[in-house]
Amino acid sequence: MRNALITVAAIFVIMAIGIIVDRLYRRFAARNPQLGPFRKEKPGCGACSGGSGCGGGHCGP
Repeated sequence: MRNALITVAAIFVIMAIGIIVDRLYRRFAARNPQLGPFRKEKPGCGACSGGSGCGGGHCGP
């Protein structure tokens, strides 16, 4: 039971850190437009943005 709670807490913390990093990234990009676009937001699943796994209509926008 203890391991399960630690695992759930770890997953939550990792996800929260990811959200915080993304917000900091967006704030930095907004404050420094002279550096150009950092990354493009691509619609669809992660496999489609990498160029693979798009066959068969799996990844729709």
